[in-house]
Formats: sequence, structure tokens, C-alpha cells
Amino acid sequence: MAEPILRTCGISRDFGDFRAVDNVSLAIHPGTITGLIGPNGAGKTTLFNVLTGMLKPTSGTVQLDGQDITGFSPDALFSLGLGRTFQIPRPFAKMSVLENVMLSPMAQVGERLWGPFFQSARMREQETAIRKRANEVLDFVTLAPLADQAAGQISGGQMKLLELARILMGEPKLILLDEPAAGVNPTLTKLLIEKIEELNRDGKTFVIIEHDMDFVMQHCDPVIALAEGKVMFEGTAEDAQNNPVLLDAYLGAQVE
Repeated sequence: MAEPILRTCGISRDFGDFRAVDNVSLAIHPGTITGLIGPNGAGKTTLFNVLTGMLKPTSGTVQLDGQDITGFSPDALFSLGLGRTFQIPRPFAKMSVLENVMLSPMAQVGERLWGPFFQSARMREQETAIRKRANEVLDFVTLAPLADQAAGQISGGQMKLLELARILMGEPKLILLDEPAAGVNPTLTKLLIEKIEELNRDGKTFVIIEHDMDFVMQHCDPVIALAEGKVMFEGTAEDAQNNPVLLDAYLGAQVE
């Protein structure tokens, strides 16, 4: 088996006297779609926040492709190929869908104070390339017809697709999705799953927080379960469906 693309060693995160993530050691392998499950308050989103640099761990380390990335900023991690979506999308509501996607690439010439004055030709060339790529990505996630619409006026499911589009502009190798199906109608959920699986076939690795157990059991393998900040199960989707602790605590009954 290939070396893990992401590895955590003894990650803990405290908030005062409360330990939200407790000594979590995981290995995420390239080309997998890993489902991360557990009840509310299990520490799933806190773990995501540590992995993506939004929170620093109280203890432990995180490695991406063998490189220690513990404490790196979200921007630095995005440039290294680690992208993440949020449970509640927060697009720039008054900007167009296309403009939201075009903002994603790092280190744009036009963002520098002197760029528009001393590198105008380079800035125009870069903007043309970014616009072309953004339109390609929007076409992939089926949002091209909405490119000129204000991002705040599209549906919640379309915002989830927009978040995915913004991440894809960074050419990520590992994508963390926080409840992508939450609040999304069945048609858009099906579309989102199709895009995740297509990207996975093209080599993208995913870790997905999701409470929809049908989603997890049908589309994720392996499955990792957290409870009170600790890993209490790690294995295949098939094993998860037959694990008595998971059945009692989370699934209620075996998922067909």
C-alpha cells in the first residue's frame, strides 16, 4: 500500500479544560474516500480545523506527503494541495459565481500593491488564464449557466458546488468536505456525489464528514468513527455496518 498522503500522530486539541480531540492518530491513503462519522460533539469539525490550519493542536503532529505541516496556515496548506469546504458555505455574496472562483488561486499579480502599475501585462495574462480555468471548473461542476449570477442568490446546494469549484482552482490532491450533503436536495446531492467520485477516479483523495449514513456506507471506504474526541472505529464500510458498537450508537440498524 502507498504511503499515507495524510498522517496524524497523537493529535489533541484542548479548549481550556475540555479536550475536543484526544490523541488521534490516523493514516489517510491516496485515492481513498474516507468517511468520518460520529455524533454531534465527537470532535469531527475540530479535527478538520486542526488538519487545515484553522486551529493549532495542543499536542501531536500532522504530516502531508511526509512533510510536517503542524501549525501551517490555511493559505500555506492550500498551496501545498490541501483544500477544505465548510458545512455552511460562505461565498462573497455580492460577487458573481465566476468572480468567487477566480479569487481562489494564490499569489495573483493583481493582489500585489505594485502589480497593476509595474506588471500590468503580466497581470492581464494571468487573469485571462485564471478566467479560462475558472470557466472550465464551473462547467465541470455544472454551474457555468450561473457564472454571472450573484453568489448569494444561488441555492444552498449550488453553494456547495461553488465551494468545491473554488477548491479545484488550487489543484488539490487532498480535499476535506464537511457535511457536503447537509441541506442539499436529492438531485444536487446525487450530482455532488457524481463529481466527488469522478474526481476520485482522477486521483483526488477525500475525507468527508457526513451524518447521512446511507451516503457514507455507499460511497466511503474506509470509515472512521469518533466519539468524545477519540477514534473508536476504523475499518471498511462493510465492517462498519456489522460493528455492534456503531450499530447501537450511530446507525441504529444495518444499512442495506
